[in-house]
Amino acid sequence: MATGIRCTRGRSNATFLTTLTVAVVTETALLQRITVRPEQCGGRPCVRGLRVRVIDVLELLAAGESHEQILADFPYLEADDITACLLYAARRLDHPNVAA
Repeated sequence: MATGIRCTRGRSNATFLTTLTVAVVTETALLQRITVRPEQCGGRPCVRGLRVRVIDVLELLAAGESHEQILADFPYLEADDITACLLYAARRLDHPNVAA
């Protein structure tokens, strides 16, 4: 799933807006999978209220685990949960740094 916004030559405005709307709705649905509750895992972001932290999934991916292996090791996770973790991390890192 592409999350960036691109305008390509030859696309009508209606097609572009439809694609943009679908991307925003999809991102919103994915990000709703990430929950933050003060009483769970010290308030750290988790997947769907489970005791699986976003950082746990990210560290598994960074260690070279495939999506398939993570899903096999954690059968209660869904493929969209992994995508949601990646999207959540990307959104958290995408902020401006203001120089003093």
